Amino acid sequence: MSAQIIDGNAVASKIIAEVKDAAGKLKEKGRTLLLAAVQVGENPASKVYTANQAKSCEAAGIEYKLHNLPADTSKDQLRQFIGKLNNDNKTTGIILQMPLPPGIDATSIQSEILPAKDVEGVNPANLGKVVFGEIELCPCTAQGVYQLIKSTNVELKGKEVVMVGHSDIVGKPIALLLLNDLATVTVCHIGTRDLASHTRNADIIIVAVGKPNLITADMVKDGVMVFDVGINRIPLKDEKGNPILNDKGKPRKKIVGDVDFDKVKEKASFITPVPGGVGPMTTAMLLNHVVNAGQR
Repeated sequence: MSAQIIDGNAVASKIIAEVKDAAGKLKEKGRTLLLAAVQVGENPASKVYTANQAKSCEAAGIEYKLHNLPADTSKDQLRQFIGKLNNDNKTTGIILQMPLPPGIDATSIQSEILPAKDVEGVNPANLGKVVFGEIELCPCTAQGVYQLIKSTNVELKGKEVVMVGHSDIVGKPIALLLLNDLATVTVCHIGTRDLASHTRNADIIIVAVGKPNLITADMVKDGVMVFDVGINRIPLKDEKGNPILNDKGKPRKKIVGDVDFDKVKEKASFITPVPGGVGPMTTAMLLNHVVNAGQR
């Protein structure tokens, strides 16, 4: 048996098409959607993210504006700027680019974003609503995983689910979302004594840790559904185990998840690849949240 590969790009494309349609209808009513991104200082990785965000917004019919603040912006100045965006009627959603400069606590600043404009779903008010099953502005990656699970049409009631990882914006909200569908959820983390004893009994495994090959074939049962949130860059090696170098003499790398994909897929019924699985869904959920914020 070999697993059915869940195409996150395909599922995300359908969601983005729905977002574009909804954005168009709102525009006909005189409501233009605008996502405001706030970046403090310069960061090469952030430039890539913001460029992708702008491209995705354009494809979905959403306006995008990047606000670049100086690297020496203070915590109070950043709070004041967020406050201006909160009060700007043209701004539909706000996203805070990471990382922030040393000395500025990300959680406290994210809490300053108006819940109705918090399209990342990281304001405590929106996180708290997940407990009650309100997911219009749920953390993007968590909701992306949830939508991928739902795309398989599996009946979640009574399923044994193991969530590996307990972060505030992935592991915990995913567990809550599945509890709302009456799945039996076990959350494993760094304090878990015997991870395999839990995963071997799971009907569904979700892993978001950031450790390559954490979940191996001997840790899962036949027919399990596996959703891999991990993103890791590891060196490419030749048949002898030697690093493969690029034109500059540096080791080439590839992106993998937290699951030993090639071996686990031979036992699983469904599995997400990395890349091309959960990643595209995070962006799709972000755009969907901009529409939700605009409609509300």
